[in-house]
Amino acid sequence: MWVALALTVAACSSIPVTNDRPAIIRRILASTVQLRSEREGGAQRAASGVCVATDPASRRAWIITVRHFLGPSRPQQVSIRRPGETAELPATVFAVSAEELGLDIAIVEVQDPGLVPVRLKREPSNLGDGALVVSFPWGQRLTVVQGIVSQLVGGSGESMVSGAARMVDAHVSYGSSGGGVFDARTGELIGIVETYRTAKITIPELKDRVIEVPVPGETVLVPASALFQFASDFGLERRLPK
Repeated sequence: MWVALALTVAACSSIPVTNDRPAIIRRILASTVQLRSEREGGAQRAASGVCVATDPASRRAWIITVRHFLGPSRPQQVSIRRPGETAELPATVFAVSAEELGLDIAIVEVQDPGLVPVRLKREPSNLGDGALVVSFPWGQRLTVVQGIVSQLVGGSGESMVSGAARMVDAHVSYGSSGGGVFDARTGELIGIVETYRTAKITIPELKDRVIEVPVPGETVLVPASALFQFASDFGLERRLPK
């Protein structure tokens, strides 16, 4: 179904390719949010997310992020904040992927946020394509990091040169999970940050203390194709920008 839809959309419409990087960034920021969760006992968590669908009639918007931001399941208050704003909007959990399916996706719903839904990239990515990762590392300031698509989805031993993006070489950290990874030429969403690999470092003066630091260039994504299918499974297909 994904392939058929991709061919149909490619034939009917396209996102203009432009060298106007500021215009692309402005479009991306209109769909980007920071997420916070406050749990019983005062524990807090942070993540990033991307608006993928809206309903102007009911003034609702749906934001996609990672499941592990919300887990383990327990009472919590979720809120979002738009770039450049201090006000937080309450959010409700709309859908969460089943862990046994191997997906790390969740969708939250907000009321009247003024967000603009991003268009998911239907066409295949190529190794070396430029990518922009937009997120809130450490739950703090908005950050835009540039990189390239460094790995594609494929089976063991496959040498893929075109397909769904699985990894980018941009550096991220805690709080970046769920952040959008965008095609640098069009601003289309190619995936969200799922995780990143870390290396353990021992401090000589504190041999009993080990610090885990992100490994540059090994940022793993949930590809756009999986995001599309998940959103469609929960009834949002017709609300996704074409």
